[in-house]
Amino acid sequence: MSLRDRLAEFGFEANEDYEFPLRCLFESQPKGLRCLHIAGDSGRRKTAFAQALGMAWEFAQVVYHDCTRPPPARPEVLLVNADEDEGEPASAAMSAFERAITEAAAYSEAERTLLIIDQLQALDFEDQIRLYRFSQDREWSAGDGTVYAHRNNLILALISEDSLYHPLHKASFRVWTDAGRGLINFQPADFDLASDARWFMQALAEAFQVLQCSPTHSEYAALIADIRDRVRTVEHLRVALYGRIEHLNRDLLVARELEQTLAEAVTQINLWIGVDEIEMSSADE
Repeated sequence: MSLRDRLAEFGFEANEDYEFPLRCLFESQPKGLRCLHIAGDSGRRKTAFAQALGMAWEFAQVVYHDCTRPPPARPEVLLVNADEDEGEPASAAMSAFERAITEAAAYSEAERTLLIIDQLQALDFEDQIRLYRFSQDREWSAGDGTVYAHRNNLILALISEDSLYHPLHKASFRVWTDAGRGLINFQPADFDLASDARWFMQALAEAFQVLQCSPTHSEYAALIADIRDRVRTVEHLRVALYGRIEHLNRDLLVARELEQTLAEAVTQINLWIGVDEIEMSSADE
């Protein structure tokens, strides 16, 4: 099974095949840890890609940290000396960010581990510097302890809505996650349809070129079900396209320039369906 199919199995469906860029990551020999910069438009697609990747690659451990989550309240802890009445503050507890890295590094000593750092733009700049240093020397100190990440077992997946801290960017291999990228020329056989479906599918392909997007296999399958059972007019087709295809520009969809292309697609759909044209005779005939 291809990586694209495996990713779809775990919730991230896209037309683009990520086999080659991930080979570039895995076959490289970086100075420190392998870092994957997951780029893409705003939204949760990047997170879905990272989580699906962890399952598709069958990592034994996946550690996830969202830098925008508010930290939990930290109760003050006092170390009490038996010979004295007053206690003294304990060393500061680890933050959620520090705990995530500590856990991932510890897991990596024995198991393949994926550490996902999400919404990195919200992380304090000082911690971004620490993260870069960790990616290079694999050593992480927090609280009262120090852990060392295994070079071959730990992968860092970095997600940010802004540009990465420049040294982190330079240390990472970047991939772009986009469900609508990678136009696929679907054929009737891909959906168990007879060859006569090719005419309306060709007409739809022209519409997708104007719309600058391409449906994934499951989106196209749902669209075909609408076409078979419900779509009979241009407005029907417009509603079905918008309803089924996640990454679709609605301004392009409703533009007058697309009207004729959609009309041709509906003509081919109705020919494929075999819509009857009934002539109403006059009462005196």
